[in-house]
Amino acid sequence: MPDGLRRARYDARPMTTLATPRSEPAALIALFAGALAIGSSGIFVRLSETGPTATAFWRGAFALPFLAVWVVLERRRRAAARQANASVRDPLFLWAGVFFTGDLALWHWSLLLTSIAASTLEANCAPLLVSVFAWLLWGERPRLGFVLSLALAFAGMLLILAPKLGGGGHGLLGDALGLGTACFYAAYIMVVARLRARHDTGIVMFASTLVFTVLLLPIALTQKFLPSTAHGWWLLVGCALSAQVIGQSLIAYALAHLPATFSAVGLYVQVVAAAGYAWLILDERLAPIQLLGGAVVLLAIAFARSARRTLPPLSAGVGVQPVEGQRPE
Repeated sequence: MPDGLRRARYDARPMTTLATPRSEPAALIALFAGALAIGSSGIFVRLSETGPTATAFWRGAFALPFLAVWVVLERRRRAAARQANASVRDPLFLWAGVFFTGDLALWHWSLLLTSIAASTLEANCAPLLVSVFAWLLWGERPRLGFVLSLALAFAGMLLILAPKLGGGGHGLLGDALGLGTACFYAAYIMVVARLRARHDTGIVMFASTLVFTVLLLPIALTQKFLPSTAHGWWLLVGCALSAQVIGQSLIAYALAHLPATFSAVGLYVQVVAAAGYAWLILDERLAPIQLLGGAVVLLAIAFARSARRTLPPLSAGVGVQPVEGQRPE
């Protein structure tokens, strides 16, 4: 982890209030809706007429205008409320973009070498790493029940992938890239959780998207950069809106109101969504064992919410420790 992220453990101060029992349901809805939106990104990448990194570049490029409008609206709202806008000279903006660059570059490549479901599963090993990082860096120690819910969710995903994994159709390199994606995505989740302590969702999404778009451009130019048809352009726009503007933004909002470890478990919904989309659009039909796996994942998410340790969200200020069993106010 970069030093800037480690220092954020000590200097984070929230711009907004901590999550309350009333705000948590909205955060949960945002988390799951964002996961469902991001789950479609594998389909867009597979159908894209450009190279994998070029698709990632266009995902950011087309999302930037929408995110810029969002930033303007946020600043106007804060001005109307006579609230000061936080400085954007935060090094964590750069790190968020760097980590997401690695996430997209590896994952889009992985999607072309292995199945969508397998690649999505491997990328979503990130919750395991998030739990470890949150424990080591910020002392957010999970209870045994939460760890068991992680294992249950992972078992459910294995059930979803069992028929494909048994067929041996996935490439070793694609799987390795999927696991590498998990490392970058875990770091991205941790950084965004800290950024949301001091910044609104729009500016966090705009800055990180700008960084990864710029960083991906040199690599994208070495691949097929432009789509061949109008349909290809619409696929790129759809990927930008669904995965980046809607999906990642909803998750960034949720990270301000939920512990990062629980938020990461909720993102397992991406795996269920990706398998469902592949069935509906690419005719990758789900076997009964895969449907069972989806039910197990959802059960694990519900169990994680009831079993998780009651802690303030990662955006909370350091030193604010709730009483055991009591919600922070």
